[in-house]
Amino acid sequence: MNKSNLNEIELAYDRLGKGAPLVLIHGYPLDHTIWEKVLPLLENDFDLLLPDLRGFGASAVPRTGYLLTDIAADIAALLDSLGIEKAAVAGHSMGGYVALAFAHAYPQRTLGLGLVASQARPDPPERKAARYEEAEYILSHGVGEVADGMSVKLTADASLQATLHALILRQRPEGLAGALRAMAERPDSTPFLAGFDFPLAIVHGLADGLVPIERAREIYDSLKKGHLIEVERAGHVPMLEAPQITAEALKILA
Repeated sequence: MNKSNLNEIELAYDRLGKGAPLVLIHGYPLDHTIWEKVLPLLENDFDLLLPDLRGFGASAVPRTGYLLTDIAADIAALLDSLGIEKAAVAGHSMGGYVALAFAHAYPQRTLGLGLVASQARPDPPERKAARYEEAEYILSHGVGEVADGMSVKLTADASLQATLHALILRQRPEGLAGALRAMAERPDSTPFLAGFDFPLAIVHGLADGLVPIERAREIYDSLKKGHLIEVERAGHVPMLEAPQITAEALKILA
C-alpha cells in the first residue's frame, strides 16, 4: 500500500484504474479490502482510491479523539496530495457517514455520492450511549467479541463470515473505539441530502439486519434525483454478496 502523512496521520491507501476519480470508503470495523470484489468491475471506468481510514488497516491510530468531519478532512487531504481537485465518494456503512461528511464539507469537490448499506439518520440517544460503552469495552477486552458478533451480523453467507471474522481480528482496539465515538456524534444528514444536486447511488440489501432497508428508502424518497438499488438476499455487505450489482450501481457516478 501507499502511505502519506496527512493531518498528522499516516494514511495508507491503494490506487488503481483509470477514469473519473472515485474514493471507496470502507465501513466499521473493516478496511479497504472490503471492496476487492468490485475493483475488477470498476477499474476501467474509475481512478479508484481506497484508503484505510485513520485507525484501521495499515493507517495510523490517532492519539486524540476525532469526528467524522476529521476523517472527511483526511480524504480531502489525500486528494490534495494526489493533485485531484474533485472526486465522487462512495462509502459502506460508516464509510457512508464519512462520504456524507465529505460531500457536506466539500461540495465544490464532490462529483457524486454513493451510499452502500448506510443511512442518513443520526444515532438516537440510547444507541449513542451504547456506542460509547462498546468503545470502552473494546479498549479493555480487545476485538475478539466484535469479530464474533459482527461477522455473523454482516452477512448470512458462512464463507464470507469467516473472511470478515479474520478481517475484523486484524483491526486495533483503539481504532474501533475511536470510530464508535465518531459515529455516535454524527449529525442528521437528511436535510442535506434533500437538497443534494449531484449523482447519488444508494445500494442496500433487502436482508440487511444492521441498517434496515427502510433507511435507504427514506433517503431515496427525499431526493431531488438519485438511484436506489435494492439487492435481493444481500445483507450488510452487498459489495461482497452482490459485487456485479453493486459495481453497476456505482457506475452512475462516472
